[in-house]
Amino acid sequence: MTMKAMQVGLLGIGTVGGGTWRVLQRNAEEITRRAGRPIRITRVADRDVERARALTAGAAEVTDDAFAVVRAPDIDIVVELIGGYTLARELVLAAIEAGKHVVTANKALLAVHGNEIFARAQERGVMVAFEAAVAGGIPIIKALREGLTANRIEWVAGIINGTTNYILTQMRERGVTFAQALTEAQQLGYAEADPTFDVEGIDAAHKATLMASIAFGVPIQFERAYVEGITRIEPRDVAYAEELGYRLKLLGIAKRREGGFELRVHPTLVPADHLLANVNGAMNAVLVKGDAVGQTMFYGKGAGAEPTASAVIADLVDVTRLHTADPEHRVPHLAFQPDQVREVAALPIEECRTASYLRLAVADRPGVLAEITRVLAAEEISIAAMIQKAPACGRAEIVMTTHEACEAAMNRAIAAIETLPAVQGAVTRLRIEPLAD
Repeated sequence: MTMKAMQVGLLGIGTVGGGTWRVLQRNAEEITRRAGRPIRITRVADRDVERARALTAGAAEVTDDAFAVVRAPDIDIVVELIGGYTLARELVLAAIEAGKHVVTANKALLAVHGNEIFARAQERGVMVAFEAAVAGGIPIIKALREGLTANRIEWVAGIINGTTNYILTQMRERGVTFAQALTEAQQLGYAEADPTFDVEGIDAAHKATLMASIAFGVPIQFERAYVEGITRIEPRDVAYAEELGYRLKLLGIAKRREGGFELRVHPTLVPADHLLANVNGAMNAVLVKGDAVGQTMFYGKGAGAEPTASAVIADLVDVTRLHTADPEHRVPHLAFQPDQVREVAALPIEECRTASYLRLAVADRPGVLAEITRVLAAEEISIAAMIQKAPACGRAEIVMTTHEACEAAMNRAIAAIETLPAVQGAVTRLRIEPLAD
């Protein structure tokens, strides 16, 4: 007896939508064997109706009205791949209201409106699946939500934006500037024409926010994330990091702490021999530390048509398998039972603790180093390593790393160092994560 096919409405048949269509057609038999029934995209909404018709070759009904697809009575699952916050939110909420399951790759939508969307889905007894929203084809959401469910997760740290990782890799390997590497990334299609979301760390923060909620069982709170991008990184900082035994990566970090958790995205010095330091180009990797399992690393393509489609279709199979299950017995959206999600807040960055890399230009005269160390000692910050570059034109460049300290203390120390007469200009500061324990 063949079971009735699950009928899918696809909103957006661009890069990921097109990949989803192709992979679903190509692997139809395998997917049906796994899901227990066929999964078919029967309706497609896209602004470019002609292109969508050419791609689907008459195998699906095509329209430019996404709401018509969402409300169609024969559709079981809506796949939202149009992106953005506004229209996507209306469509997802309309789909939930119509009693349809939702699969989305939209990390921005969930990071900003996820609490509302999941609550609505819970009320209506439908699923919202979002594996493709974080790290493309890497099954990190499933791993955090199901595979590592026995663990008290201590921290998650990841390279979760391919554009910035490509740029930093080029800066390290070829010594180019940020601007040069960005231009290349745009030419290769790794970076958008407007790269702000990527290079300012916002995209990584959306993803880190979702991982933190699943790891710790807390509400989504993107507005509390600390976000710093890579636009001010200079080639010499990349080179000095290397000299000190580190590689520079943009990391999304969620760390459990007494009385809250840290949620931050920023350029980070990672020990050069660490697995994460050796993730290059546009690849993604996420490291998860659980109390029972220790460190596990998930590595792969974080973007692209078919890698992301792989995650979208995995969600379609999950939803198909659980479609008839009692809503109470499905995997909760944020891993913890909805009434067990704890109202714990992300800590302000001033309360976070990290080691630091400091670079400063100073007048070339005796006693300057003593003045700087005195300021650090007053804030109980100790120096781990130091490089002093040969003076030129009466000024020297000092690069130092510190042991872990409270952010607020480091901020006070930097402000005090910048007022010293011998210190010329601003102090460049980057954070260090050993990723050891």
